[in-house]
Amino acid sequence: MDILITGGCGFIGTNLVNHLLTQPEVERVRTLDDYVTGRRREVPHARVEEIEGDLRNYDDVLRATEGVDAVVHLGALPSVPRSIKDPFSTNAVNVDGTLHVLEAARVTGVQHVSVASSSSVYGANPALPKTESLATLPLSPYAVTKLATEAYTNAYSTSYGLNTIAFRFFNVFGPLQRADHVYAAVIPKFLLALKNNEPLTVFGDGEQSRDFTSIHAVTDAITKAALRTVTCGTPVNLAFGTRTSLNGVIALLQELHNRPIKVEYVEPRQGDVKHSQASSELLSSLLPDVVQPDFVHALKEVYDWYMGS
Repeated sequence: MDILITGGCGFIGTNLVNHLLTQPEVERVRTLDDYVTGRRREVPHARVEEIEGDLRNYDDVLRATEGVDAVVHLGALPSVPRSIKDPFSTNAVNVDGTLHVLEAARVTGVQHVSVASSSSVYGANPALPKTESLATLPLSPYAVTKLATEAYTNAYSTSYGLNTIAFRFFNVFGPLQRADHVYAAVIPKFLLALKNNEPLTVFGDGEQSRDFTSIHAVTDAITKAALRTVTCGTPVNLAFGTRTSLNGVIALLQELHNRPIKVEYVEPRQGDVKHSQASSELLSSLLPDVVQPDFVHALKEVYDWYMGS
């Protein structure tokens, strides 16, 4: 099987490439990336083809899609704050880009498409845990673009018979996750601050909670869905029902770190939700053999990677 990964040089994409290369069914992996947040492979691999291109350019997407069996659509402009600052770019990449991917997959006869959505689509809905049947109440332009990603994916399934699945990512973390930009996720930002002996910045009181998900579980789920052509008519939470506050994360990091950790609490960010926790029942019914690594062990893995990198 030949697989295209859009955004294949980003954090999740790079880990996914490495995981796919361990699968005997995968003959070749192709990536499409504009390298805005992603990085080229330092060492070329005979089974990996990198294509530089822009999701907003349909010809780039079509060129990358030709000849592959499955597509994993990870490419996007991430970050709630970025979308609030620049909603037009977020919409162009995330919505138009998704439409380009789905249409290119349709016209080239791709067998399976999986796309990345986000728990941010639940937004202001306070119910916990988040089941896929809950009303979506997005609070940011980014969340709206991810809701549109899901809707377009489902529409291509029902209208054209394309085999699809939309995964709602929660707070994915792990090795290779960059922290050297303003829109970095919270765990890598914490770790970079620790490495530089700087205080950790927390927006709000630190009691906001997240369903942190190991990158290993995410890449395993995506890989199995692609290889087995797993489809679903509704989005699927890709998380496991855990719930850890930022203060709880800091307490665990303190157990790993050999110096006292300083924390600076600042005003909450606009568009952020207070709590996030997935229901994992649908995921378990579709992919029962995907196992979430223990959070403490996964956090130690990424802590050791950051401190040693």
